[in-house]
Amino acid sequence: MNHKGTVRLETERLILRAFTIDDAPDMFNNWASNENVAKFLTWRRHGSVEVTKSIISEWVNEYEDLKNYQWAIVIKDSNTLIGSISAVHIKEDVGACEIGYCIGENWWHQGYTSEAFKKVIEFLFNEVGAKRIWACHAVDNPNSGKVMQKCGLKKEGLLRKACATGSGKIYDMAIYAILSEDYNND
Repeated sequence: MNHKGTVRLETERLILRAFTIDDAPDMFNNWASNENVAKFLTWRRHGSVEVTKSIISEWVNEYEDLKNYQWAIVIKDSNTLIGSISAVHIKEDVGACEIGYCIGENWWHQGYTSEAFKKVIEFLFNEVGAKRIWACHAVDNPNSGKVMQKCGLKKEGLLRKACATGSGKIYDMAIYAILSEDYNND
């Protein structure tokens, strides 16, 4: 793969860009402190903006690595930071990237997550040269699976009791993927 790092991407309604430490209050208030957002994620909701600042600081330091993809999702019209999308695992040997995303509850069911994910898929296949993009979700969170389906990913299977949330609850996980040859032939 020809890694390019977290470059700025745009869609009709969104800007995907690198995080800055100044994003901490918005990230904390808009999703990271929300129990409903964190319910099915592998991390606990943030207890303070200081926790959020610490995490963003790590991300900012990792931007030097061109294999790092960690985007802030921002609504263009209002310049509102509403979520994040990232390549959480990269498997160089097969050219595969696992994508993770989360978005603030106030912006659920408005198509923002799928819009961001579609742009990331396009970038990873066409610019980075990925061969496979996959994502997974807790089966108790079917709306995340709907995002994956909207983005052209196909369900590949179920991993039983395979994911622990930040609160320690263990869920079955559904796995979805799209291959570059499927994407480029659509």
